[in-house]
Amino acid sequence: MAGRIARNDIDEVRSRVNIADVVGDYVTLKSAGVGSLKGLCPFHDERSPSFHVRPQVGRYHCFGCGEDGDVFDFVIKQDHTSFQEAVERMAAKIGFTLHYEEGDGPRTDYNTRARLIAANEAALQFYVAQLTTAAAEPARQFLGERGFDPAAAQHFGVGFAPKSYDALKDHLRGRGFTLEELTSAGLVSQGDRSPYDRFRGRLMWPIRDVTGATIGFGARRLLDDDKGPKYLNTPETPIYHKSQVLYGIDLARREISKQKQVVIVEGYTDVMACHLAGITTAVATCGTSFGVDHIKVLRPMLGDSVGRDLSQLGNIVFTFDPDEAGQRAASRAFAEESRFASQTYVAVAPGGLDPCDLRLARGDSAVARLIETKRPMFEFIIRRRLATHDIETAEGRVAGLRDAAPVVAGIRDRTLATAYTRETAKWLGMDIPEVRRAVENARQRAGAASGGRHDDHRSGGTVPASHVGPGGEAVAPPEEPVAGLRLLPNDPITRMERDAVMAMVQQPGHVGAPLLGLAAAATFSAPMLSVVRDAVVANVDAIGAGNWLDRLLQDVPAPFRGLVQELALAPIPARTDEDLALYARSIVVALVERDLLARKASLLGQLQRADPHEQAGRRAEIQRQLVDIDAQRMRLRADAEAS
Repeated sequence: MAGRIARNDIDEVRSRVNIADVVGDYVTLKSAGVGSLKGLCPFHDERSPSFHVRPQVGRYHCFGCGEDGDVFDFVIKQDHTSFQEAVERMAAKIGFTLHYEEGDGPRTDYNTRARLIAANEAALQFYVAQLTTAAAEPARQFLGERGFDPAAAQHFGVGFAPKSYDALKDHLRGRGFTLEELTSAGLVSQGDRSPYDRFRGRLMWPIRDVTGATIGFGARRLLDDDKGPKYLNTPETPIYHKSQVLYGIDLARREISKQKQVVIVEGYTDVMACHLAGITTAVATCGTSFGVDHIKVLRPMLGDSVGRDLSQLGNIVFTFDPDEAGQRAASRAFAEESRFASQTYVAVAPGGLDPCDLRLARGDSAVARLIETKRPMFEFIIRRRLATHDIETAEGRVAGLRDAAPVVAGIRDRTLATAYTRETAKWLGMDIPEVRRAVENARQRAGAASGGRHDDHRSGGTVPASHVGPGGEAVAPPEEPVAGLRLLPNDPITRMERDAVMAMVQQPGHVGAPLLGLAAAATFSAPMLSVVRDAVVANVDAIGAGNWLDRLLQDVPAPFRGLVQELALAPIPARTDEDLALYARSIVVALVERDLLARKASLLGQLQRADPHEQAGRRAEIQRQLVDIDAQRMRLRADAEAS
């Protein structure tokens, strides 16, 4: 039995893996200066990017919620794995063979998550192979009747589960998987007498996470004697949580990031139809309503952030059936609409056809037109509410206005709300002032109910200065105050000190040991920054070492470690490597020169106060120090010009 992973191997894997590649599977990252990337935090719901990644440092930090760590920490927190499994997954990603301190050598049977994924991948291969057998004719007929040829089935990994209680179980047992692993993966269920295959005689779709790993399955009933539900999904497992997965996300994620669009459909065949029709941003929920956890998956990919012009925001398109169930789904989606900064839309096909049926009846172009002719979510919901009243009567118009006014009042962009006030008045055939009063009353009632809080992220609402990150971005305040950048005063002197220490932490090689030595004597108006400065100077012998940041974290008191992490990940305002080197030295030079000037002013005051007759020796010492300060300043300027 293999034991702990060798420490050297852990360090080697950490150094070889590009953290930006790993994070990029979950978050759309954009440049935030030389060597720095940023995006929406995947660990908390935010609308302005405060999540920063420094590939060269190999770390990430969120200035909103405070989450921080290396590539292993990210995998652990994002995918709920153990540390050992995170290391093993990253080692597998780069093809690195791990060694263990105890046991009989390299290990291939990686623990829980990897084993469950491996079981699902093996099951997928089994199901895909079964689709070509004679017993799978009903499955092939189902696909053919819906316009999906063998190439489409292969592209989406569609397979067939034979009508057997033990075919998959026996196959996977032969591949070395235990019954406990198969049960834990949701592939086998435990009966009164013995375990049996969960999926039997069904068409199978693999459900994958954003990295493409198969974590579960969706199964469609095919046979008349199957008394189970029409659709049966993998149950909740250590790796499959239905409220957090989206079918097709593995195929759509890059296009979602590229196009800044996601299309939410209601079924597996709808996803297939959309992708084959060119709508490659389509995904579907898996046996549950679209909810908060799905939004958390999508928002980082969309770059769904506050402060962007409406024309630059992405869009989320929901497709719903026109029946009552579809209408309820639309209402649930609208309830979550406020969590997006992007614009939300609804697409309902003529005749009530879903995307799969629409493609079958009218071709790929009809599916494309469906998405092109989407309607804004607000319009859809307002019209739906009005449709439940007889607006041909005065009573019906009043009731309709009362029903629609809260929707208009909830539109955070006041310009957009004004436009919908006019539209609602037109749809009702009422005067605009009357509708405006109803909307304002609804807004006041909502404000009173929420304690007067407003989330005005689409209208460019202001953010308190204490909620502004180092790059000027709006961030959510952490729940508990800890030593961090947000606690620093926002005056020019402190900002300069902050930037200088940031350069010392991030670019000590560019600053150089001699200049760091001069900075050691500088006086800081913000004491917490001097603590970090002292740690930098104390570790000047480790400049260029791979564990530079770890040494700083070890040398500062625990309450200051968060500050060090923020300083290490905050973006530096430089466009090129040359700019970075020049900036790092110049900002520290400015700090040292400011301190030298302050010391010179103090000495000149002492010289003026010293009695020329009684304190000749003291005056001479002061003058010597003044000459030394001027010499240091000249050397600083010469070094700055030379660099």
